[in-house]
Amino acid sequence: MTHKEFNKLSDAVKIVADLGFDGLEEALTIVLNEAMQIERNRALQATPYERTAERLGYANGFKPKRVKSRLGELDLSIPQVRGDIEFYPSSLEKGIRSERALKIALAEMYIQGVSTRKVTKVLEKMCGLQITSMEVSRAMKQLDEELEKWRNRPLGEVAFMQVDARYEKVRQEGSVVSAAVLVAVGVKKDGKRTVLGTSVATSEAEIHWRNFFADLKQRGLHGLQMITSDACYGIRGALQTVYGGVPWTRCHVHLQRNSFAYIPKRDMKEEVARKINDILTAPDREEAQRLLDKTVLFYEKTAPKLSSWMESNIPEGFAVFSLHPKLRRKLRSTNMIERLNREIKRRTRVSTLFANEDSLLRLVSAILMEQSEEWESGKSYLLLDGCEV
Repeated sequence: MTHKEFNKLSDAVKIVADLGFDGLEEALTIVLNEAMQIERNRALQATPYERTAERLGYANGFKPKRVKSRLGELDLSIPQVRGDIEFYPSSLEKGIRSERALKIALAEMYIQGVSTRKVTKVLEKMCGLQITSMEVSRAMKQLDEELEKWRNRPLGEVAFMQVDARYEKVRQEGSVVSAAVLVAVGVKKDGKRTVLGTSVATSEAEIHWRNFFADLKQRGLHGLQMITSDACYGIRGALQTVYGGVPWTRCHVHLQRNSFAYIPKRDMKEEVARKINDILTAPDREEAQRLLDKTVLFYEKTAPKLSSWMESNIPEGFAVFSLHPKLRRKLRSTNMIERLNREIKRRTRVSTLFANEDSLLRLVSAILMEQSEEWESGKSYLLLDGCEV
């Protein structure tokens, strides 16, 4: 690193040291501008005014650009080039990814009991700065505070909610037990998704779900038009207590899967799945009921247990027919939250066993917070214009 580059980075560190969080926007601007110039020098294989046979092009000034970030709008100077070379700094996109990766990495290292000395070495390689163990401990403490603040943030009007749970192994009083990770996601009135909350409990018993839903309500969640989940007794009982007046629909994907436990022959699986899908994707409730009655009669003799099960359970997926047809496809199942659970599993399977429930909640919260921020700043999940909600 040249003396000039070192001075620039030192200026950024000094700004943060003097102003704290208020100086982050200015410091990040300095760091990004310097990083883009360094990247241009490497692309050209020469610094400005340097004469070398390896040069691939020439620096051609800078183009001002305002870039939105979670710290605010940054006034950046994008380095330009001329000659037979194309160049655009990758650090803009990488900066966003690195911030997200850093938070998750801190959470993962923390829950796995990695010493602050080892974390220091990792962060030095990631950030290129000398970081003390005390600074690492302070960063972890701030991360915990940030995650707790996010979990307890106020909620507002949400049109649709999906809830589900997955299990992870944790140590508890010297034994290894399965802990339930409860997750709720929603779609707001603007059509964008958001993670509403998460909690870790010893099971999916009704008391745990009831406390979870009561917390969402206390934080201001209201305006729900429909809730989608599987048929877990704990979820249904808790919803009836806390959100009893909100229509509930049973996940259509879970309904298909659950039906397989009642088929007498394996080779009936594909046929049964198709018939259930025809019922649940009917144009309206009346047609769905007609198809259900027909299917129940069809299996009455060849698969009586299946016939009885379908008659009692399939109607639990009919509430979705009250929605506009354009909304049904994405709200008739818990696929949105299932994909989120797969991302959680991708990160937690590295640990396999958590030291306690708090360590599990820490990592899951870090993953969900980043995902929620990405959803809320991205494109709409549902286009609600013209649909009665």
